[in-house]
Amino acid sequence: MKKVSKTKIALTYATALLEAAVEKKAADKVFKDVVLLRQTLKDDATLVGYMTNPLWAEADKISVLQKVAQKLKIGKETLNCLDVITENRRWGEVIMILDEFVHIYYQNNNMVEVVVDSAKKMSSAQSKKLTMVLEKKLAQKVVLSCNVYPELIGGLRIRIGSKMFDDTITAKLNSLENMMKGDE
Repeated sequence: MKKVSKTKIALTYATALLEAAVEKKAADKVFKDVVLLRQTLKDDATLVGYMTNPLWAEADKISVLQKVAQKLKIGKETLNCLDVITENRRWGEVIMILDEFVHIYYQNNNMVEVVVDSAKKMSSAQSKKLTMVLEKKLAQKVVLSCNVYPELIGGLRIRIGSKMFDDTITAKLNSLENMMKGDE
């Protein structure tokens, strides 16, 4: 039997969820559900651990999932997808599936994801200004995701898809160090 990569599996489930959501005219609601669920699962991995545990019965897992969906106010389209993930024992890939869904949703809505790393938390004014500049340069709506890494010392590291612009002090110091060593 041919082994399929987890990335391909995640993409398949995410695509199916988006197609079902679009068909039901619920893409925006499902997107909100996915964002909420993704953050919840990243903050607390207990549910993923429970759902991947082979000792628990599938019926019990479905019951727990319904309670979680009710508490988070997740719609039935999203819950149906989670049921399929449970039945197919794919909870080990659920975060990847949700991440892929978000990527596909952005692409379908002509939006580009931009990840910004900085040494300190950016103010809302800085985020707005950066978003405006990037939207003008990219000619697309920008969704900004900001991370704080104090070890960067200062400056910004910006990732747009597979491109990265690293204007951090740490990168400049590393470059200077390499020049002094003769590595560049």
